[in-house]
Amino acid sequence: MATAKKIVEKSPAGKKPVALRAARPSPTTGFSPAGSSLEHSIFSMDGKKVGSIALPESIFGMSWKGDLVHQVTTAMQANLRQNRAHTKDRSEVAGGGKKPWKQKGTGQARHGSSRSPIWRHGGITFGPRSTRDYSEKINKKMRVGALLSALSRKAKDGEIILVDTFAFTSPKTRAAKMVLAALAEGANAVGLAAKKKNAALLALSAYDANVIKSFSNFGNVATEELRNINPVDVLSHKYLIIEKPEEAFKTLLSRARLADSGQAKSK
Repeated sequence: MATAKKIVEKSPAGKKPVALRAARPSPTTGFSPAGSSLEHSIFSMDGKKVGSIALPESIFGMSWKGDLVHQVTTAMQANLRQNRAHTKDRSEVAGGGKKPWKQKGTGQARHGSSRSPIWRHGGITFGPRSTRDYSEKINKKMRVGALLSALSRKAKDGEIILVDTFAFTSPKTRAAKMVLAALAEGANAVGLAAKKKNAALLALSAYDANVIKSFSNFGNVATEELRNINPVDVLSHKYLIIEKPEEAFKTLLSRARLADSGQAKSK
């Protein structure tokens, strides 16, 4: 392994030279480092390399923006929240219309209803209400920016696998299992076949019932059309498998351009 070299910077007279440590070379992550073309291999269904393609730096060369990704992912999960929990307050609990006892003369504390929150079987104060809205607005540029940041992180971690095409004449779970094993070996993706949960997300170029049904029996693999993927889908799975990379990159670039021009439709 190459070792970092010490570089001695010239300093003014009377001062000791300052030793600077050169940046260590980055480990192999499936493509060449930033500043050059991000070359990535393309595999067939049987795990053999059939070519290579340059990953667009405008998609896979973005810096990691953790705050933005966290804000977008938490907002998306909040928008999926179904608020069903509901407690009744004192006005909704049945009964309690009669005053328990007269106001004065009993020696007890005054009460006007047996459904007061301080009574047993009374209403609930500040309990969960089904009328509460947890949804949050996500700006178009924020959504796309978080997606590009997540895709860049996956690329830098070597967790993106490009496949020329998925061709299934009929739904076959056995064939899908063989494809996963072949890609795991060909792309050196150890966790693809071994990980029991959230192993991979298959980003399909278009809806294909045979492919979706073939992988539907795997609890660790999810399928989604590329035009619909979001940061939550990308980050919740170990590997991202992209079909037909040339078409996929055009789709992602168009999404980014639409967000920049303000013409994207919010989901």
